[in-house]
Amino acid sequence: MKLSIKEIAENFSKGEFERVTDFLSENVVWNIVGENKFQGKNAVIKNCNQTATYFKTIDTDFRTKDVLVLENKVIITGTAEFSKGGEILNLISACDFYHFNENEEIIEISSYCIQEKRN
Repeated sequence: MKLSIKEIAENFSKGEFERVTDFLSENVVWNIVGENKFQGKNAVIKNCNQTATYFKTIDTDFRTKDVLVLENKVIITGTAEFSKGGEILNLISACDFYHFNENEEIIEISSYCIQEKRN
């Protein structure tokens, strides 16, 4: 299935990893700034699978605010709300920066995730 780089990035940012694993380069690097860095397609897919498993245990509400595409780069900003049983567990404001190669494969992702304070 042919997806644009915008669609690939949007799917990844919404946690729909299974739709985009074929679009990861072998040497992809995913830097979750201040938390973890995953190097190589296998390491990134392993983290995606662990994250997807966690997402199945909670309710997720991903909201995209902005999507910017410039040549081989995509930037997505938005929020993610995680809840269980009607109780909000976490609210994140995020910015994901994607860099694609000439084959429209992701070669680098930088994710900035800021936990919002709740009153």
